[in-house]
Amino acid sequence: MGYLLLAGAIAAEVGATTAMKYSEGFSKLWPSLLTLLGYVVSFSLLAQTLRTLSIGTAYAIWAGVGTAAIAAIGILFMGEGLTAAKATGIALIIVGVVVLNLGGAH
Repeated sequence: MGYLLLAGAIAAEVGATTAMKYSEGFSKLWPSLLTLLGYVVSFSLLAQTLRTLSIGTAYAIWAGVGTAAIAAIGILFMGEGLTAAKATGIALIIVGVVVLNLGGAH
């Protein structure tokens, strides 16, 4: 159940960050409200996740997957370029989360 809650927290965070892009510096009401709601939901679900997962594991997955997902959204849907440095950074984030999980962070 912890990983399911964590997936929800990640999805809410990614949605909130995407909405933030469209809020234009919080000058547009609806994207700004979606940003606020998304982060409230994300942190609430992350807090529930910590009941069953270690903080190091949960936060690493939440931050790493969220960062990689936002980078991918930027590349695929917002016209951001994919450079070798960006691709390497995303890969290192993913490898770091895997290593943390395999390294006994539970």
